[in-house]
Amino acid sequence: MTEVEALRTPTGRPTKGLDRDVIVRAALRAIDARGPHSLTMRGLGQDLGVEAMSLYRYVSGREDLLEAVVAMLLENFRQDLDQTIADTWQGYLQSLAHAIRRIAVEHPAAFPLVATRHPSAPWLRPPLRSLELVEQFLSTLLAHGFSDVQAVGTYRAFTSFLLGQLLLESAARGAETGPAEDALDEGGASVSTTDAEADTAANPTVVRLRSLLSEDHSEEEFEIGLETLLDRLEMALAQ
Repeated sequence: MTEVEALRTPTGRPTKGLDRDVIVRAALRAIDARGPHSLTMRGLGQDLGVEAMSLYRYVSGREDLLEAVVAMLLENFRQDLDQTIADTWQGYLQSLAHAIRRIAVEHPAAFPLVATRHPSAPWLRPPLRSLELVEQFLSTLLAHGFSDVQAVGTYRAFTSFLLGQLLLESAARGAETGPAEDALDEGGASVSTTDAEADTAANPTVVRLRSLLSEDHSEEEFEIGLETLLDRLEMALAQ
């Protein structure tokens, strides 16, 4: 029995089992099947066998729903980190990269949301876009002897690699890589473009390194990435 079927009585009417988690999981299934641009509150209500207005008791609208889907994907992947190799910084980054990649492989249509939705603060970078995740990332590297500058530089390089590689993989699996911005105000939910309301109280490392995270090194990062690629190609040709 599917999660949606379990919500219904023998007459086909929904039971009282409808809640935010059920709605978000149903939204993820709909995105997996039809892509994020096709997701509407009305269509999701039909999937769940309820009127669209019933969903507004648990989500404020489509924007809130898309944010909740991203939060669910990022929360679930933390359980997949391979603790057997995470004792070193190299093992931690390997485990983290593979866990993020599993999202792109298992949910290719949804992964572009992780990459393109507005993060909780504008100086955070997708796909590692949540304050909690970045706090863990920076704290782990600092605990392994990285300096503040080295940890933030690694965050930039690591996110750039993941974003480029995994968006390509998602697109190869048929995903639409543009942001799902149509039907923006279903329910009146707003999209944050500043960190004025971001709750950073539980993320002291992020707060302390905020100025470094806010610096723009995009041109330098592009040149380093290009030079690294050329070096790898030169080595391959020399073999």
